[in-house]
Amino acid sequence: MSQEIVIQSWPDLCEKLYIDSWKEPLQRFRTDFAYRGLSDKNYELSNGFYRTCGDCSHLEYHILRNFRKYARFGKTEDFSSEWQVMTMGQHYGLPTRLIDWTYSPFVAVHFATQNTDRYDTDGIIWMVDFVNVNRLLPLPLQKALNKVGSNTFTIEMMEMVVPTIEEFDTMSEELMLLFFEPPSLDARIENQYAFFSVMSDPVAIMDKWLEKHPGLFYKLIIPKGLKWEIRDKLDQANITERLLFPGLDGLASWLKRHYTPV
Repeated sequence: MSQEIVIQSWPDLCEKLYIDSWKEPLQRFRTDFAYRGLSDKNYELSNGFYRTCGDCSHLEYHILRNFRKYARFGKTEDFSSEWQVMTMGQHYGLPTRLIDWTYSPFVAVHFATQNTDRYDTDGIIWMVDFVNVNRLLPLPLQKALNKVGSNTFTIEMMEMVVPTIEEFDTMSEELMLLFFEPPSLDARIENQYAFFSVMSDPVAIMDKWLEKHPGLFYKLIIPKGLKWEIRDKLDQANITERLLFPGLDGLASWLKRHYTPV
């Protein structure tokens, strides 16, 4: 099957989101994909640090150092490691090398259709096989996964194998991509079924890495003409800002979009 699939209808979308999800040994449906929805199919899989700082990779250290220095004042959050600092920063909008993903296909579809200002362009759902991506990692990292029988890293697992970001970056001569789960910092993380990707270069563009590994991803193109129908059906299923961003800001965002005329 082609890596790029143009969605034809709502039923077609529901089917394609669960490609390859039947697991014969389990006799259950279990997808191995990380999902990310974008409102414009032409957007890169670039991280916030690159979009802010460009190729100035040396600035990453200073951003994280200052975030850690100032954020700790009067706070109880865990800043015991660089991975904790980076994860906390990503959660609060700091430009980092992390990229947000979700285990939930319909949460990804939400993010591809939430912005009505982009209903004049096709959207996209990236589906990346994070299980097989993690199997390409160096042996010490693979052993850490196998030891606990997991397909995804936690921060604690990464801290044991690669305590610092510099150690991660220099672990292999090849550019690495890794997926890991953040701690449940708040209801937003939990409701979005969120996890992160990280690459061993702060200015790496994930698209280019994936182009060299064509068997590890799909791109589902959502035509602009389908966005309103998909959006209305997600709203009816309660996949909205009201759920994914608990609080008055999420409620306001949902109501603003819900009552926007076609």
